Amino acid sequence: MRGRRKAPAAPLPQRDGIDAVRVRLPKDPDGAWASVGEHLVARFGGAIGAGRVAQMLEAGRFVDGGGRAVRGGEPYAAGLSLWFHRDFAAEEPVPFPVGVVYRDAHVVIADKPHFLATTPRGRHITETAVARLRRELGLPSLQPAHRLDRLTAGLVLFVVRPEERGAYQTLFRDRLVRKEYEAVAPYDPELVLPRTVRSRIVKERGVLAAREEPGEANSESRVELVERRGGLGRYRLLPATGRTHQLRVHMNALGVPIVHDPLYPVVEPEGAVEDFREPLQLLARRLEFTDPVSGEPRRFESGLRLSAWPEG
Repeated sequence: MRGRRKAPAAPLPQRDGIDAVRVRLPKDPDGAWASVGEHLVARFGGAIGAGRVAQMLEAGRFVDGGGRAVRGGEPYAAGLSLWFHRDFAAEEPVPFPVGVVYRDAHVVIADKPHFLATTPRGRHITETAVARLRRELGLPSLQPAHRLDRLTAGLVLFVVRPEERGAYQTLFRDRLVRKEYEAVAPYDPELVLPRTVRSRIVKERGVLAAREEPGEANSESRVELVERRGGLGRYRLLPATGRTHQLRVHMNALGVPIVHDPLYPVVEPEGAVEDFREPLQLLARRLEFTDPVSGEPRRFESGLRLSAWPEG
């Protein structure tokens, strides 16, 4: 079986911690495009407008593997790779720092704040943990080994060397990482805990909230009550699987939805202004694993605290 061919290195440096986009010109057996510019307008004009594509070509924003600016009138050449930096829309800054719990030559263990996405996606590009850390630590090759929901705070493992990323990703894929979360949610005296929740969770692309449906379970979480204060409880959550929104879905199914959750049990309207004073009360508290590079046991703990449960 042939190995996957390594992608060529980008001739452009990162901008704001974001890699340049690579475009490979496809085969054109029907001769639809006489020039590079015609293809790029057909490819991107619907998204950003033909005029904007022309402006980018005129400004030399598209370059080949040698860093040479490619103009729109150049003859079309199937297989040619081009690189460019996309235009970044203005993003509302997340007013919390990304903490660093641990750093060595192989990994960075970050303490991601609430509201900050782990990786670029949708309208969150430069205001992401990976982009910030690349800029702040001077580590342009930094990549996450796993993802943490944008609204969830806590520990994320980033890999310094691209060639080692697969080894750390495998830990998460094979469930060799013990993950412990903390949540604040309503206290229900009739809810018997601890218990293990298993269900089938389905998350459709383009739909904000996941849902449970009948069928073979694909998710598992252990839920424990640590302590209570009046009508609230502090819970320890131990996921055995990693479905999207799994802990939020399971807590909601138990009748104790996590405090300040904008999706469960009620989906808030899209476009609602986020209130940074009311973060989702869910925290990735601990990560434990055997390091695949050094063979050493690792245990990390978040330095963040949930605002609905102040230390007393």
